[in-house]
Amino acid sequence: MVSLTEENYLKALYRLAQENQEISVKNIAESLNIKMPTVNSMVKKLAEKKFIRYEKYKAIELTEKGKKQALYILRKHRLTELFLSEVMSLGWEEVHDIAEQIEHIQSDRFFDRIDEMLGHPQFDPHGEPIPDANGKLPVYKSFPLSDGHINKVYKLAGVANHDASFLQFLDSLGLTLGASIEIKEIQEFDKSMGVRLNNKNKTIFSFTVCRNLMVV
Repeated sequence: MVSLTEENYLKALYRLAQENQEISVKNIAESLNIKMPTVNSMVKKLAEKKFIRYEKYKAIELTEKGKKQALYILRKHRLTELFLSEVMSLGWEEVHDIAEQIEHIQSDRFFDRIDEMLGHPQFDPHGEPIPDANGKLPVYKSFPLSDGHINKVYKLAGVANHDASFLQFLDSLGLTLGASIEIKEIQEFDKSMGVRLNNKNKTIFSFTVCRNLMVV
């Protein structure tokens, strides 16, 4: 049995690995806002359970067992977010915190049934890939709008920032997954972009906004 706390740690470890950050006690502590001695204790426990490889003064690595468990937690979380969005009509800015609680339910059948009801979806409301029952991720080819080029039109495929304030900002612009974004200009000074949304509204996005919009 994997505890709620252990699940949160494994999810954080996987996220750090995906962001190409070194997995260290310090980085884990910062990611979870937990004191380092507490993290040290949990890291040792995860190593004992063979979820990670850990040696003092070396980067921590997820084992295949640890990666599989992390993907299972992400599957539960992202399926829950989509269910809350698609079936219960909650906004994409509302679903994360609720899913954080529901993801710890220990019932394969519960989440497999959600998967069935939703037609085995591949992406959650934020455009994040949903692992299938075997832990396999769908092909994910999106990239940040900040890597885009002038006079190119892109489609919003996801968001890298799930903070409610950021998603509410996008809502205020009528920007949802599938929306078109045309880059009209890029400022040399701060990399902000003048864009046209859905071939209608023009606005300016800061570099921070651009790097958090995932497009194809």
